[in-house]
This record gives sequence, structure tokens and C-alpha cells, in this order.
Amino acid sequence: MAGQKITKRVVDAAEPRDSRYIVFDSLITGFGLRVMPTGAKSFIYEYRPGEGGRALAKRRYTIGKATDLTADQARKEAERLRALVATGGDPMESKSDARKAATVEEVASLWLSSHVKAKRSDGTHEHYRDLLDRIIIPALGNLKAKTLPHSKVARLHDDWSHTPFQANRILSCISAFYNWAGSASVGLVPKGHNPADDIEKFEEQGRERPLEPDELLRLADALRLAETTGIPWDVEKPTSKHLAKADKRVTVFSPHVVGALRLLMFTGARLREILNLEWKQVDLARGVLLLPKHKTRRLTGVKVIVLNAPALEVLTGLERIGKYVIASDSAGTPEEKPRPDIKKPWASIKRHAQLEDLRINDLRHNFATFGVGGGMGLPIVGKLLGHTKASTTERYAHLQVDPLRRATETIGADLLRALGHSERQPNNVVPLKDARKG
Repeated sequence: MAGQKITKRVVDAAEPRDSRYIVFDSLITGFGLRVMPTGAKSFIYEYRPGEGGRALAKRRYTIGKATDLTADQARKEAERLRALVATGGDPMESKSDARKAATVEEVASLWLSSHVKAKRSDGTHEHYRDLLDRIIIPALGNLKAKTLPHSKVARLHDDWSHTPFQANRILSCISAFYNWAGSASVGLVPKGHNPADDIEKFEEQGRERPLEPDELLRLADALRLAETTGIPWDVEKPTSKHLAKADKRVTVFSPHVVGALRLLMFTGARLREILNLEWKQVDLARGVLLLPKHKTRRLTGVKVIVLNAPALEVLTGLERIGKYVIASDSAGTPEEKPRPDIKKPWASIKRHAQLEDLRINDLRHNFATFGVGGGMGLPIVGKLLGHTKASTTERYAHLQVDPLRRATETIGADLLRALGHSERQPNNVVPLKDARKG
């Protein structure tokens, strides 16, 4: 098939073989159609750089996929490349230079789409995407990636010093995509150039926010109000011309939204685990949730969440509208998707409960706090939360107050018995001044 004008008909007729081959054009020397054994087709241009000559090895420039370009479009690009070579240019070097001059936004976006999305979990992809879209790209996106200085990254890191955890995650994200971009297989920035290196991370304090008993009561009242009479509006201008009547200034939230918050409270699950939960993953008979575990987008097992009585009551009380437990606006339709978030309902409910500083992930921390404080031990609480590393659960070690109190009470009682005062007080707690009188 070599030596014929490449047209749409030629492209369509090119069948895959056991090994890749190239159909060269009869009009433009070096212009060709490459056909892979898989059936993938792309337009290429072969040339010898500089002044040419047999002594120089040919270089092959990929113009684009046949699914993205027509034969005529590829031919025009081949003509441009031929003119570039004729005037001493080198398309491959130009392409390499253009890549190395990519902006931070271009490099980060390519890393996110071609590396993170393909090789990391959905949660990791979402975490990095949020950091990039919300913080990193607005601050650094227009700068050239290969010349981004340490000082710019250090300044961004310092700008978020009021939230050390967030600041350190920003630094880790930048470091990750620069390590990828500088690898030999990618080469978008010079090897070893990572502007996030040598920047000291902030010390992170524990971010647990356990709820006090009165706070739990306020939250419970707000949840009940949210699904019944509704949460009152936060009206700044009550005299506004178009404001609804006073008795109408409330928002009633669906039982599924309130149910999601209650499940977060009673299971210690992560937000996306609840919002993505499907009814087929709920085993009410055995009282468990069976969640698929993924690694690099491959199913590697099942995460089991053991349900307590309150969680079971929430699940049995929810109407089954679609395949997802927490029904979204598309529930029951062919295009059904899980609910994307519950930010607005959560903001309204916690405002009414006077818990403005409470984050939704604090419900998970609160679950862990009750477990550890109740003397269940870190290994058990870690299994309930789905921690794969014991060190992750260690953050709650300082909350083991009740076990320590029982231990010190036992020691105190034993000491009193040794002193001959075991008959005093049914609970073995004897005031020291009384013990001295005994």
C-alpha cells in the first residue's frame, strides 16, 4: 500500500496486521499513516534533521490520531513540518521545547488526568483535583513549570499557615506532580527540579473535634427539625420586598439528606462511602455494609462496616427510590448518579445547632472518640473505622480517659486495701483524710 495518496478511503481501508506498519504518502515525502496491531491509527511525519543526509538517523514525529484528524488536516500539518525542516528546524526539538515550557496548570492537569485518574483511587483523585482547582492553579497555574521557583511555593505554603494540615497537603500535591513531570518517561520539567523540595512542613496538631453532650443534643434537635417543620432561614434583611412570609421562611430537607448525616454519626464512615452506598451493598440480615475496596481502580476486596441498632433503624426507615441509599435528584432514572455532596444542608443544620466550627468529618472523629473513651481499645476502633494502619488510630490515644481512670481507681483501691481500709466505701474510694484516721 506504500506510495499512494493518503485519503479517507485509504485510512478506512488500512487493516491491522501482526506488527505495526506505515502507509507512506505519494505526494509528501515522509508523511504516512501508522497502523498498530490493535487497530489504532495515527498520522506521522519522518524526516532527517539539519541538512539531512544518510548519515543522520530519521526522526518520526506523531502528528495526531486518525480519530482526531482528517487526512487533509494531517496533510496540511505535514506540509508545515516539511517547510520547517527545509529551513533548518527540527519538529521533535520544537515539540520537546514546547512541552518543557508548559505551565504549572498544564503539567498538573495532565498529571491528574493521565496518571492519578488511571493509577489512584477515586478518593485520591478527588482530593488532588480539589487542591488544584481551589488553591494551586489559581495561585501558580500561569507560571512556567520548568522555572517555578521554590520561593513561590514556599509563599503559597506560608499563606495557608492558618490551616497547617491544608498547607502541608498543598505542598505534597505540588511535590507529587513535579516528581512525575520530571521522570524520564515524561520529561515535562528538568529532572530533579521540584520547587516543593526543602520546604519544611508545618507541625500538625490533632484536628479531632468531639462533641460535648449538650452539642450532641443540639445537633439531634436540628436534624429532627430539618426533616419535619424545617430549618429557619438565616435572614439578614427581614424587610426585603420579596421575602417570604415569616411562617414560610424555613427549609425542609429530605429524609435521605438527614439520613446521610445520621449514618455518618452512627457508623463513623467517610462521606463518600455513605453518598456512594448502593442498596445491594446493604445486608440488613447480618447488619453490615459491604463496600468494594479499590486500589489503582482494581477491585481488591470488601470493606465491612458493622452496623449498630441506630444505624439499622436509619436504613430501614429510608425509602428505596433508586439504586443508591441516599437518593439524589436523578434517583430512579436511567442516568442515576449518587448525590454529589450535602454541603448546603449541612451548613444550614450546623448553623441552627450553633456548631459553626463543626466539620462533617468531625462526625467520624466523634464516633471514634466515643469508642476509645468507652474503653474499646484502639485496635477495635481502628477496625470499625476501616484503618489499615494502627498508627492512623493512634491519633485518638489521648482520648482514652475512662480506661485510665478505671486503672488508677483500681490501683488506688488496691493500695487502700494494703493499708487496711478495704471496708470503707462500697466503691473502694476512700478520702485520704479519712484513711489517715482509720
